[in-house]
Amino acid sequence: MNKGRLIVFSAPSGCGKGTMLGEIMKDERFRLSVSATTRDPRPGEIDGVNYHFITREEFEKRIENGEFLEHAEYCGNLYGSLVNEADPYLEQGLNVVLEIEVQGAMQIREKRPDALFVFIAPPSMAEIRRRLLKRGTETPEVIEQRIAQATMELGYAQDYDYIIVNDALEDAVADFFTVIRAEQVRAPFMSDHIEEVIKNA
Repeated sequence: MNKGRLIVFSAPSGCGKGTMLGEIMKDERFRLSVSATTRDPRPGEIDGVNYHFITREEFEKRIENGEFLEHAEYCGNLYGSLVNEADPYLEQGLNVVLEIEVQGAMQIREKRPDALFVFIAPPSMAEIRRRLLKRGTETPEVIEQRIAQATMELGYAQDYDYIIVNDALEDAVADFFTVIRAEQVRAPFMSDHIEEVIKNA
């Protein structure tokens, strides 16, 4: 059985990454890694489903124990991707998606250079602002903070393998699966097949 692929999936707030991932996860070849965080659960969020909600003390202890693929502080809270949320599923042949911020993504780039890095970009900053306002869940001050954060994150987009613009959801999801298919037939990932063909010549 071929191992699955670790996929780093990043996007600024307001780019619709949650909606995209909802569509992607309908495909049984993919599994979304559940991140750990020190922030409080929001209404309707379930521990172990949306996040692993843990204390800062426990989070820092797990860092010391080397249990994280990456971790970062964002808006005063710690977030991280646990090794046991990825490696066991990769061994089963599943593709594991890490939905993480750019800080964490750069850590993964160092530790797992064979991972696939996909950045979701907005069609414009005006569209991000429109989507955030439409949510109606944040104050104007917080929205401005998120706009500033998005601008910073876009500066990292060129460090990713692929950039997908999420203008129309259906097109963005189709682009994601096109990327996955292209990666599957790249030479480094076809070496086992080539060796098998030569061996049986």
